[in-house]
Amino acid sequence: MALLVTAAMALVLVAFLVPLALLLRAGAEDRAVATATVQAQSLGALVATADAESLRLTVEQANVDSAHPVSIYFADGTVVGAAVPMTPGVRLAAQRGISFGVAHADGREILIAVQGLPAGTAVVRSFVPERDLRRGVTRAWLVLAAVGAGLLLLGLAVADRLAVAVVRPIRTLAAVSESLSAGDLDRRAPAADGPGEVRAVAAALNRLAGRIRDLLRQEREAAADLSHRMRTPMTALRLDAESISDPNESARMLEHVAALDRALTAVIEDARRERIAPECDAAAVVAERVAFWSVLAEDQGRAVRTVLAPGPLPVAVSAGDLAAAVDALLGNVFAHTDEGTGFAVELHARPGRTELVVDDEGPGFDAQAAARGVSGGGSTGLGLDIARRTAESTGGHLTITGARVTLELLTDP
Repeated sequence: MALLVTAAMALVLVAFLVPLALLLRAGAEDRAVATATVQAQSLGALVATADAESLRLTVEQANVDSAHPVSIYFADGTVVGAAVPMTPGVRLAAQRGISFGVAHADGREILIAVQGLPAGTAVVRSFVPERDLRRGVTRAWLVLAAVGAGLLLLGLAVADRLAVAVVRPIRTLAAVSESLSAGDLDRRAPAADGPGEVRAVAAALNRLAGRIRDLLRQEREAAADLSHRMRTPMTALRLDAESISDPNESARMLEHVAALDRALTAVIEDARRERIAPECDAAAVVAERVAFWSVLAEDQGRAVRTVLAPGPLPVAVSAGDLAAAVDALLGNVFAHTDEGTGFAVELHARPGRTELVVDDEGPGFDAQAAARGVSGGGSTGLGLDIARRTAESTGGHLTITGARVTLELLTDP
């Protein structure tokens, strides 16, 4: 807006001030020429009436008082006043008996023909220097330039205030949009700021934020309800475990059922909890899940190699989501490789991010297996998809290279 106003006002000022400046210059020239012409005409009236001595004194006095030198050329060759050689203009005026002006590079020549004299036509010559033709023009132009600059600055100030009135509400809308994208669904844009169009956008954004909040609430409730429905079959599973005659086997099954119950409880609580800027210690979560899976790995004869950076390693994801991602990656190792196949878990701290690497000694992922990590890819398992969504929720990503899976988690999403 500032550039637009500057360009528009500059064009208007140029269209207004340039002709005015030229008019002022022409006016100054006309005033100087008119003054010299009046002086020459007054002396021309004395040529026919005054005697030679009186005329000489009058011309000398006029040259002293005026900045325009005056000379009178008589037909017999006599010159009264400034001793200036006869110019072509003087000869032309004497021959034709006419009065006119002649423009020169250094000024303007004024010629007045006086006819009816016994000896022939006399010519009164006055010369206006260039500096007199331009007298006061420079100062007038400076005043015009100052007025134009002042008007331009005033226009820019008004344009700046108008731009602020439009841009400030738009910046507020951008800040509200950023807050909404970060998960702060309670943030709303002021609906009374800015022009009508901006207010309409603010109202639409507020309705959109409310709609998103309602949809997320419904989704969380649906997830919580679905998890709650699993309570009944889990209860039946617990009863079946308690009825096992072998006490050790019964205790082991009950432990698994209890773990499943805790997982369902965590899912229900997580679905009903507002998620704003979650954070956990990746070192602690990964170490706990590796210790859990190491027991099963020992039973299956799998060699486990761990390289875990010391904590704390804060990442922008909840402990439950990160634990689910680690379980999904390690579960893939146990599900898709033979017993005795070793694997490695590495956790590295990088500037601004943390990298979790799970690598096994199996054949690795082919294109079809890797597609399991995408919902709707035709797979019944969503382990890689869980890990991928966990990484992307922090602004990171999941990378698969053969049997090596790298999970990049950012500290600040």
